[in-house]
Amino acid sequence: MKKFEKNPKRSAYDVIIIGGAIMGSSAAWFLSQNPDFNGSILVVEKDQKYEFCSTAHTTSCMRQQFSTKLNVQISQFAADFVLNLQEYMVDKIKIPKLKINSFGYMYLADDVSFAETLKDNQKIQIEAGAATELLSPTEIKSRYPFYNVEDIILGSINLVNEGYWDSMTVFDCWRTKAQENGVEYIENQVVDIIKNKSGDRIKSIKLRSGEFIAGENFVNASGPRAAFTSKMAGIDIPVEPRKRYSWIFKAEKPLDRQLPLTIDPSGIHVRENGGGTYQAGGHGVEDPAVDFDDFSMDHDLWEEKVWPILAHRIPNFESTYGAYQTLDMTPFHYERLLKGKRLIEKAVI
Repeated sequence: MKKFEKNPKRSAYDVIIIGGAIMGSSAAWFLSQNPDFNGSILVVEKDQKYEFCSTAHTTSCMRQQFSTKLNVQISQFAADFVLNLQEYMVDKIKIPKLKINSFGYMYLADDVSFAETLKDNQKIQIEAGAATELLSPTEIKSRYPFYNVEDIILGSINLVNEGYWDSMTVFDCWRTKAQENGVEYIENQVVDIIKNKSGDRIKSIKLRSGEFIAGENFVNASGPRAAFTSKMAGIDIPVEPRKRYSWIFKAEKPLDRQLPLTIDPSGIHVRENGGGTYQAGGHGVEDPAVDFDDFSMDHDLWEEKVWPILAHRIPNFESTYGAYQTLDMTPFHYERLLKGKRLIEKAVI
């Protein structure tokens, strides 16, 4: 990776993107390759190593099982983009051919209310072109004998373009191609956002290095820090950092077939990870908003909460070993797309 400069080359840009991980780099690439746009773009990323960003810690899965048609369609586009990355990037030499490991998401309902929700959602998903299937406990057991379904009344799964994908490769392609298109990346940090005299529009940012950089439009792509970034502009957005733990483990009795990304009624989830390993995820009983730099671990969570739930749902997991824990800081309490709401405020997207 080419080392980012610390200081920008210009004093003003048409678009300034705050945050250069996967969302910021996506915005930079889509904008820079748009023939209707010929302006200048600056991406401000505080850590070129991307050590603590959500992009580097994500479990990297996509699904089409949503409760709104728009979200299903967004995921369908994402799948098409990943599967046809070379065509979108117009480069079959440097860009690899990617695939989606479509093991599917298996939602399990243990009460009538959630079962009805799954049924309602499936109608929306089918209408949007998804391949979601509803399964009775008997059908679940027939396809996946390793599940304990004694307390389950309905399952929902989609095995088409729903599962793991290589997000880090897509991120790297977006960033690299954006730079080739003339997008400027710097390793710096926005420490203040300045409005015009009337206070109704953003006019510039202040960098950690001291420079003031003017801009016409600004994109907030700072992940769990998004609310902190917006607050500098006098904008409140409903984003809170929450801790999301992952555990990688092996089972003494491995499953005899691929494991879908299984969402247990408890909220704990587990999926195939490759190489004979599995990956579980969840959070503590209490799930407060935390500081975006708080990466302290709850080392008792696996033994006290997660493993017992996994062992109940999949008896093969009663005996596991080699579990280790990772932590992702997830932006939470936000709408995936603020549909019907004001998307642009004071020149900030």
